[in-house]
Amino acid sequence: MSIDVAVPRTDVPQKAKDFKTDQEVRWCPGCGDYVILAAVQGFLPELGLRRENIVFVSGIGCSSRFPYYMNTYGMHSIHGRAPAIATGLAASRPDLSVWVVTGDGDALSIGGNHLIHALRRNVNLKILLFNNRIYGLTKGQYSPTSELGKITKSTPMGSLDFPFNPVSVALGAEATFVARTIDSDRKHLTSVLRAAAEHEGTALVEIYQNCNIFNDGAFDLVKDAATRDQWLVPLEHGKPILLGADGGACVVWHDGELRVVPTTTVDAEQIVVHDATRTNPTLAFALSRLTAQDSRYTPVGVFRSVARPTYDRLMTDQIAQAELAGGGNLDHLLHGSSTWTVPATRSE
Repeated sequence: MSIDVAVPRTDVPQKAKDFKTDQEVRWCPGCGDYVILAAVQGFLPELGLRRENIVFVSGIGCSSRFPYYMNTYGMHSIHGRAPAIATGLAASRPDLSVWVVTGDGDALSIGGNHLIHALRRNVNLKILLFNNRIYGLTKGQYSPTSELGKITKSTPMGSLDFPFNPVSVALGAEATFVARTIDSDRKHLTSVLRAAAEHEGTALVEIYQNCNIFNDGAFDLVKDAATRDQWLVPLEHGKPILLGADGGACVVWHDGELRVVPTTTVDAEQIVVHDATRTNPTLAFALSRLTAQDSRYTPVGVFRSVARPTYDRLMTDQIAQAELAGGGNLDHLLHGSSTWTVPATRSE
């Protein structure tokens, strides 16, 4: 038995302004968060969902101020626990569209376990992971995605930690939808957000987001017009993976891993064709490993998008089946064969 509960829709046309609150947006001037906020507010009207059936849940960090600025329901929760809270909400209220807004420190440090378990369970929620490779709210300490040797206030001689690759982490947790985009590319950002919104299950979108105060220029190689064509690897489902303004380089398999080579040095059939719908995540994971710590060869787009039953749907179906069978017996549960009595001990 399967019970379908759709998120209620509205017949009233919506605009971006309908999703803006009266709160003053308080991020540093020039922060990439402004662009992401505008992109989300701009594309949400396309979904045609009632605002009272949309929820944004955040943890702690600069990005986690997001719910204040969305004219929907929202919760500014506790450090790293946004995926856990959102899981409970999505599982108990299938009529809601649930979004998580988090940062690289919030999601991958104290919240690491919550993140990977939400991904593996395939709860029907969308996770926007703002990655600026620094702790911005607490004024510039290194984060789980800071590159090796990063000099910060907390690592004056350089970080000794090898960084997480958020896309690799998500794919390793068997996430059904994983994508990466960049704050400064509004068109690409919007297209990825739209694809995530349409996915049934957990969708993780890593967003390269510039912190111009504490880590300015962290992604300049893939954002600057002079270098981005050389180092950005656009992923389009069903198309050969080419990069460069004229497609002068391509991605091929070599000795069991992916490499970037000049297109003129290989035959056309050797060029890898991207397939985001592969059940086996090997290709998607190999693409995630192309990225160097300094952002050379950074794939952007949807790495993986596959169908798998969602945790909340399976849970709802299981409860419905139990109710059809007459429900559970609480007395039997409390006094069944798995209980025992601890004898009283005499004090000497």
